[in-house]
Amino acid sequence: MTIRILAILVTLGLSACASAPTHYYTLLPSATPAAARTEAAPTFQFEVRPVRVPVQVDQPEVVVREGPGTLALLETERWSAPLADEFHDALVSQLEANLGTRDIAGLVPQSNLPTLSLQVEVRRFDSVSQQYALIDVVWSMSQRGGREKRRNLTCSSVIRQAAGGPKIADLVEAHQQAIGQLAGIMATTARSWSAQPATVCP
Repeated sequence: MTIRILAILVTLGLSACASAPTHYYTLLPSATPAAARTEAAPTFQFEVRPVRVPVQVDQPEVVVREGPGTLALLETERWSAPLADEFHDALVSQLEANLGTRDIAGLVPQSNLPTLSLQVEVRRFDSVSQQYALIDVVWSMSQRGGREKRRNLTCSSVIRQAAGGPKIADLVEAHQQAIGQLAGIMATTARSWSAQPATVCP
């Protein structure tokens, strides 16, 4: 009888485990057909350096904020790659779409164009279920090559995107949208700053 009861308990335990599958998420937006661009190709090439994210959220699990000073790691909700890589790749994808040119990191640069090097540090990456996703980012641009001396511009952006749905996927989508907004701001600033060195942060 004892063995039978133990067997039943083990079976129930395995069933409980099987009912909680692990989900994986990415910050990369879904691929969509490229829209016709009305802006000319930029007069520079760009590269995005590795992104830094806060150690508190740099975990395989999705980390959500539950209250003042309280975080929760969701064991069965995970990133498909390290969060810093996810953020970097999503930002690169959005910048390429905004600028209409490829990130040259790891490629041979064109000698006739200046190179804009982009550095991003994420100060906050907040996820609050059924409320919002927030990114607080310090980003800098450094231009080298061409006829001008090397120059730098450092800016910051705080973007909050509503995430009203109850699912973690809703939070992830909100972060995708926030990164898309950041890429738009950076791309617009890059175009202006490359042509007009006196351009200031938005």
